[in-house]
Amino acid sequence: MGYRFAVLGDPVEHSQSPRLHGAMLEISGLDGVYERVRADETILAAAVEGLRRGEWDGLNITMPLKREAARLAESLSSTASRAFSVNTLKLSEGEISGYSTDSSAFSELLASPRFAERSSVIVLGNGGSAAAALAALDNEPNVYVAGRNDEAVDALTMRLGGNRLRWGSTVAGAMLINATPIGMLGEKLPEEMLGTASGLIDLPYGDKETFAVAKARSLGLPLADGHEFLLRQAIASFALWTGVTVSLETLTEHLRNT
Repeated sequence: MGYRFAVLGDPVEHSQSPRLHGAMLEISGLDGVYERVRADETILAAAVEGLRRGEWDGLNITMPLKREAARLAESLSSTASRAFSVNTLKLSEGEISGYSTDSSAFSELLASPRFAERSSVIVLGNGGSAAAALAALDNEPNVYVAGRNDEAVDALTMRLGGNRLRWGSTVAGAMLINATPIGMLGEKLPEEMLGTASGLIDLPYGDKETFAVAKARSLGLPLADGHEFLLRQAIASFALWTGVTVSLETLTEHLRNT
């Protein structure tokens, strides 16, 4: 019997996770399926019990259930605990374990040579993805957080650190992490923020480049778009569930040819 995985959230119809994990199953020569499940907190709780009974081999969690998944997990990885945001669940030695492979993806990117030249970092957003970014930035100096909900930003920085920055303000030479949905539907980030940036990690993705990615590319900035970020966090989830690590290059090439 093959593996059975799923992504739970709402909305979930747009999720690329079934395609990515299907590709990794094929690359690895493993049998399995990956499903989309539109879920609220009740459906998530039922799925977690299904995971405990062996009905699932792993679950991905997307908006708006990442904090609820953290509450349901019986043990948390260090970054998931800091962020209190979980996007990956597995059964480990009889316990439901929660992980933030979002934080893993951020850590990989922040450690890459392309983003080495940064004097500071601005995280845009105040939700689970922003929390995952701040967890990955633990102990890094000169971190700023900007969002359009001042109270939520204050709560996030009190819990995870960082300096609150007024939305639209700039810090010369700062690397931008866009952990908001801005760009998914063609919306624009404030251009002045990109004009003084030293790099960009932009989480939104779609059929076309976001405005932020196109602008960063035109400025010659080092960047990682939402598709790359999605692949990196998916690879980390797949490795947690199967013990098999598929390289970013192999997965990218496979997707390009299928």
